[in-house]
Amino acid sequence: MVVLSVDCLFDAAVRIMVQERSISITFSPESISIKFPTTRRLAEFLEVPHYYILPYFAMMEQEELVTRAERVGILTTPKGSEKLIALMQAGYPQETREILGTTIFSELTYRPGLQ
Repeated sequence: MVVLSVDCLFDAAVRIMVQERSISITFSPESISIKFPTTRRLAEFLEVPHYYILPYFAMMEQEELVTRAERVGILTTPKGSEKLIALMQAGYPQETREILGTTIFSELTYRPGLQ
């Protein structure tokens, strides 16, 4: 059985995005938000009961890594986006580049605070 943690959920989120070849990003002048997989999708991917995941999302909200938007889903905050993009860059750069394209991936990784 997998040992759950905030880092484990972020890594699983990136792996799901890469595996499904789908990364949803919202750009604004001051930040980038990335849509996180649902709690049920993460639980299924990690092969754990759904209710095991929920306390970690509460922690991630407290740490200001994600926010829940009604009818939209779970989105990263600027701090969460940095963490997710750093994981993409460190562990899955080629796959992420193939999904987003070189220009967008380069722009994401060269934002202030992401280098």
